[in-house]
Amino acid sequence: MAGIKLQKAGEARWRIPREGSMQVEGVVYATDELLKTIRDDESLRQVVNVAQLPGIVKASIAMPDIHYGYGFPIGGVAAFPAEDGIVSPGGVGYDINCGVRVLRLPLQKEDVEKEIHRIVDALFSHVPAGLGRGGPLKLSKKDLKKVAREGAVWVINRGMGLSDDLESIEDGGRIDGADPDAVSDRAYDRGSDQLGTVGSGNHFVEIGYVDKVYDPEIARLFGLEEGTATVLIHSGSRGFGHQICDDTIRALQSYVTRKNINLPDRQLVYARVNDPEGRKYLGAMKSAINYAFANRAIIAHFVREVLKKVLKIPYDQIALVYDVGHNIAKEEEHVVDGERIKLIVHRKGATRGLPAGDSRLPLRYRGTGQPVIIPGDMGRASYILVAESRALEETFGTVCHGAGRNLSRAQAKKRARGRQIDQELKRDGVVVRSHSRATLAEEMPEAYKDVSEVVHAVEAAGLARAVARLKPLGVIKG
Repeated sequence: MAGIKLQKAGEARWRIPREGSMQVEGVVYATDELLKTIRDDESLRQVVNVAQLPGIVKASIAMPDIHYGYGFPIGGVAAFPAEDGIVSPGGVGYDINCGVRVLRLPLQKEDVEKEIHRIVDALFSHVPAGLGRGGPLKLSKKDLKKVAREGAVWVINRGMGLSDDLESIEDGGRIDGADPDAVSDRAYDRGSDQLGTVGSGNHFVEIGYVDKVYDPEIARLFGLEEGTATVLIHSGSRGFGHQICDDTIRALQSYVTRKNINLPDRQLVYARVNDPEGRKYLGAMKSAINYAFANRAIIAHFVREVLKKVLKIPYDQIALVYDVGHNIAKEEEHVVDGERIKLIVHRKGATRGLPAGDSRLPLRYRGTGQPVIIPGDMGRASYILVAESRALEETFGTVCHGAGRNLSRAQAKKRARGRQIDQELKRDGVVVRSHSRATLAEEMPEAYKDVSEVVHAVEAAGLARAVARLKPLGVIKG
């Protein structure tokens, strides 16, 4: 991008020097190859804009899957003081706690491959997917408030899942501080029938297998030996979270006008955390975080029921490896300049990654480090990583979250014109079902960066290392 100065700062690491109104420098993690596409959109300008926000700590950070988003770039990370700093909905996104979970099956690739058409058809029939589509659960506002407080715990307590699952979900599937009363009636209306649904866009349920192992010991501890069959679930807070973000942005546009706040970009509206507007957003956002944890837990329940029926797998033998969110602002403690301080870490299209030994991890992962799930596109590969201690030192314990878009949705649809994406994927050994041909066009593999190059960048920078690579066999999308 013209006008943005980038200085090499190490392996797969670049600096945008502080100048003008920037409070801190920008730091971009990317290989030379990835930079070619990163420079094509306005995401680097967004890194600079975020660096101008008041109180930002250390740096405005971009992961190698960075691309243009609302306010913050997708793949953007920024932290602010928890006591008197700011919180910005543009640093979280509309799909609050969009995230991914991975299940492992007591089967091998060949067991699944020979039944893949039956499996995909059954999942497509029983797991609701698509824009605005609701599911079989119709909840009252009273029940949704319980979901907003309890997250995945609410799901497990109703027999949809395994109690052991909670230890393999970020924050145990429930974040403290949710305020259901901060959520609008419109958000409750939109969320009333969307628990247990996949949605549209880049969300999916994918059945596949471990194609390659990079760290045999950790892969064994994760139960992800070569050939092991897997399921990836990628979804978020659906219309519930979208409405919360929309409500907040509208309210904060008035807030910044009233406070006479000058913004580098009008999409970067924010509130002080100790103002009523800031407290309201945090309480509502945490409600959406818990809603999304519950959503993925219910989808996993539906998946387990389908696989139990189609493949005769006992329900309790379909194990949850991990579930982690991507679009979250969280209160965490980090060491900055030798001092441990409380921060609100904004991760938009970025994944928390805690290294081995971190006390925030459950015992089962304290010796290995947290599994970090990096979903790719529906035609290539996904990765399981573990974070390195350098991530805590440099990025507030954060790594990339996926491949990152290479083409806009409009560009992808134009490039897909006249093509049959489902047939192309079939020739590559991937069975796909979707409610919309437009979705397949928007989400075709070439619309995304090469996820292997993205993973290479975080490995080269020392933020994380690969444990295993997963390949898809079948995918359902909205």
